[in-house]
Amino acid sequence: MLTIVLYVVIGILALVLVMTLAGLALPRAHRAARTARFPTPPDEVWRAIRDHEGHTRWRRGLAKVERIDDTTWREHSRHGVITFALDEDTPPTATSQGRLVARIADDNLPFGGRWIHVVAPDRGATRVTITEDGFVSNPLFRFLSHFVFGHATTLEHYLTDLSRHLGVATSPEPADPIL
Repeated sequence: MLTIVLYVVIGILALVLVMTLAGLALPRAHRAARTARFPTPPDEVWRAIRDHEGHTRWRRGLAKVERIDDTTWREHSRHGVITFALDEDTPPTATSQGRLVARIADDNLPFGGRWIHVVAPDRGATRVTITEDGFVSNPLFRFLSHFVFGHATTLEHYLTDLSRHLGVATSPEPADPIL
């Protein structure tokens, strides 16, 4: 019995070591992008995205948002607490795209980066494209993020939740990253 437990423990440790070594071989930085089209006016979509405190009403797993000041907020979710800073905030018009850039403003996390939201009028509807320009420092988490969770999963959840909040049916699709 003790031998079986020992083999299981050694096997788990070997698996973690292999995943960590594979994570070391992966690039630290990544880019992922998703887009979705909403039959909703750009200003309405923008209001939903820009109202960070209101995200608790529609984003899965987001328990609380603390407003620190006009450009900084802290999100509490099942993934922990993350502080964000707003680097760019240009609302869309009826004929031009808007752009919101938020970055993780906490250097103590094992990941970081920024989300670039582009909200653009699109033939009587609105197209939202979000690019995650991020990094994962820990090689084990890098492996898991790349092969298990996927870099675009959070983007897809966000756009799906936004769709549900706006009361429309749309599906996120792969997109070219916007920087």
